[in-house]
Amino acid sequence: MIKVGIVGGTGYTGVELLRLLAQHPGVELKAITSRKEAGMPVADMFPSLRGRVDLAFTAPDLAQLAACDVVFFATPHGVAMEQGPALIEAGVRVIDLAADFRLRDPAVFERWYGMPHSALGLLDEAVYGLPEVNRERIRKARLIGLPGCYPTSVQLGLLPLLRNGAQLVDGTNLIADCKSGVSGAGRKAEVGALLAEASDNFKAYGVKGHRHLPEIEQGLRAIAGHDDIRLTFVPHLVPMIRGIHSTLYARILPEARDTDFQALYEAAFAGEPFVDVMPAGSHPETRSVRSANTVRIAIHRPGGDDQLVILVVEDNLVKGASGQGVQCMNLMFGLPETTGLTLLPILP
Repeated sequence: MIKVGIVGGTGYTGVELLRLLAQHPGVELKAITSRKEAGMPVADMFPSLRGRVDLAFTAPDLAQLAACDVVFFATPHGVAMEQGPALIEAGVRVIDLAADFRLRDPAVFERWYGMPHSALGLLDEAVYGLPEVNRERIRKARLIGLPGCYPTSVQLGLLPLLRNGAQLVDGTNLIADCKSGVSGAGRKAEVGALLAEASDNFKAYGVKGHRHLPEIEQGLRAIAGHDDIRLTFVPHLVPMIRGIHSTLYARILPEARDTDFQALYEAAFAGEPFVDVMPAGSHPETRSVRSANTVRIAIHRPGGDDQLVILVVEDNLVKGASGQGVQCMNLMFGLPETTGLTLLPILP
């Protein structure tokens, strides 16, 4: 059994990790930390876990995380880079759901996250936890920086068009028009997430610049194998709890106009257990992936012209966060990648 610890288990990604790990046949939950809630049974905070998770929250300095095989950080940015190095030195593998180990350039990290990076020695070792791109590196990793929710949907949606320098679309004029449910903002008291603010409303935010933009461009450049990638990224908040819907636009190059893009996507994701390329002309819905570790993708070419439209949906808390973390854990410990992640979406 894999002995698992979770640092910072009181947020939405923390409880989602608990939900998935509590029914994982290869996992033994050993510790879950919270400085503020130390001593409180987890099931008192999250009644959905009654009878499945018997742990109480533990103060971080008492949690004996070094006795775990792997520790997930479901914490604000900055925590994993402070606490992770000692765990790695003790032989514990670390999976960070925050942004500490996503960006390769510490100056870019400091610019977008407002803090200097304190674990520079681990940046080169950290593996970006997108299995569809880095599966073999994840298997051998000691440290995983999980992608953000928006970056997961955008990178998977564009991957077949850019992989290995494919000359199919204009990589300098990509557009990602993305919408997220309110849970993407986290489980904290914020005016914008109040029912009276977010309900019956729709708005864009971060148009001037969003911290996921450098992460997405970094990932797309790695997929393409060159730096000639430019993306316009506009996120929106929609009045729902879970889900991301990303509408991606790419201009087809003249020499690629005869490409069968439906076949391209089907071939690119053949055998991928958590990517569903839907029939041509489909319109995937966020509710079709709710609570599941699944991404659904549909390809459109309106009027048969040179504009390609890719629709991508995912659950921001599962494939966009905790489920992807469990997927990486399975790879790291030699388990079938789908272990504990074959739950069907919830409908309605």
